[in-house]
Amino acid sequence: MTCRNYSAVDRMLINMDIGLRTLLGRPPVTERPNPADGCREDLLDERERRLSGRLMRINHAGEVSAQGLYQGQALTASLPEVREKMERAALEENDHLVWCEQRTKELGTHTSLLNPVWYLGSLAIGAAAGIAGDKWSLGFVAETEHQVIRHLDEHLQRISARDEKSRAILKQMKKDEGRHATVALNAGGAELPFPVKKLMKVMSKTMTRTAYWV
Repeated sequence: MTCRNYSAVDRMLINMDIGLRTLLGRPPVTERPNPADGCREDLLDERERRLSGRLMRINHAGEVSAQGLYQGQALTASLPEVREKMERAALEENDHLVWCEQRTKELGTHTSLLNPVWYLGSLAIGAAAGIAGDKWSLGFVAETEHQVIRHLDEHLQRISARDEKSRAILKQMKKDEGRHATVALNAGGAELPFPVKKLMKVMSKTMTRTAYWV
């Protein structure tokens, strides 16, 4: 069995296809079952439903950003094994993307209108991290996942206990993000300098506060 070696142009075209699927269609997934399947659908009051919808919109926007980040890193990663890890993580993040979109619609709201901005911005950041070197690229993944976990913890505290479907999705996402961070560190990821971490937090807050409303 032969293994095809993709050229830079091939990878760019593949990346464009994945980006379009992320923003406009159904991206490739691992076909894991949705954690919300089988959960009881309790009646939420209007305030609870509105809050859940907005928080799930933020999580969906975060997954769009994650796709851009991983695809950008896979595009510029030096080592094939690092590129493979980025691509596998991106595939699992697509599960989150689909679950969040489905739940957002069930809650009667829309996904962020600025998703193309989140994707392209993260694509550029991911590509820059990959150019900086694989250890920094992997370190960037680990720090991103740690920040995402903190956001998920906050959302789990805010979402109504009666919203079992949203909570089931967020809990599974938290497990996956923790695993992605561990894999990145074990693969040689370096701890990022404090100023970089601080900048990442500022950018994350900008995205979450905007996606909450738009």
